[in-house]
Amino acid sequence: METETAMTEEFAARLKAYEGRPAAAGGIGKDHVNAPMIRHWCEAMGDTSPAYTGPDAIAPPTMLQVWTMGGLSGHTGGRAEAYDELLTLLDGAGCTAVVATDCEQEYLRPLRPGDEVGFDAVIESVSDRKRTKLGTGYFVTTRMDVRVDGELVGTHRFRILKYAPDHAKSGGRRPRPVINRDNAGFWEGVARHRLLIQRCAGCGTLRFPWLPGCNACGCLEWDTVEASGEGTVYSYVVMHHPPFPAFDPPYAVGVIELAEGVRIVSNVIGVPYDKVRIGMPVRLTFERYDDELELPVFRAGDGG
Repeated sequence: METETAMTEEFAARLKAYEGRPAAAGGIGKDHVNAPMIRHWCEAMGDTSPAYTGPDAIAPPTMLQVWTMGGLSGHTGGRAEAYDELLTLLDGAGCTAVVATDCEQEYLRPLRPGDEVGFDAVIESVSDRKRTKLGTGYFVTTRMDVRVDGELVGTHRFRILKYAPDHAKSGGRRPRPVINRDNAGFWEGVARHRLLIQRCAGCGTLRFPWLPGCNACGCLEWDTVEASGEGTVYSYVVMHHPPFPAFDPPYAVGVIELAEGVRIVSNVIGVPYDKVRIGMPVRLTFERYDDELELPVFRAGDGG
């Protein structure tokens, strides 16, 4: 046991040595900030703010990472060897699976069409070994500084978990939803087989997912309307990897546009995963996964 502990501590020290080393250096965005990408983003998000259109348009702040991404072909430069070395070291220790866990962003000034984005990134921290429901591994956090003409315009912290999959847990329980005072009413509706949408008491705007206040007018008062259950597949992905306990990939996850105009992320069932298509009509149903958990999902095909 002492030998195993010493080996674990030695490996942790090797990982910690990567803290502060570059993950990317001198990166340049493949495209300047531009109106078409802003439009596509706003359409996908359903964001109709006038701040993002017209001659004085700015980019939505949450697009900060978009301008730094290399796309399917990747970047021709910028990525540092230290980051690849770190990931290879973790792979060699059996932590071959990866899942993104969260990100944090800070915005210092708006980006505008025509801006050329540059970026550098650093390996900010590597956690001690952690045991999670997915398996045992390490959280790796990188911090990216985004600049335009040398001026810092924002920072982006991105955290992943590199872990050794716990195959013994396959077939386990699905994760439980996080229920708090802001969304408890939604889950109470699900328990009664009702899909409830918030409606602002000030301007009447429908919103989903549930929020404590209205994005349109700022009003904190609201009531609910029940969704009819009719919808269409607005977008979708097919999940192949990583494998999660209680999930059986491949399966389709869709962004469903409800007849009421709001969108919800849920599973698409009733057809093979490779037959799901954008624009496909679907119908709300409720699927029970165990004695405690029942979720709203959407059935394609006969809608039954």
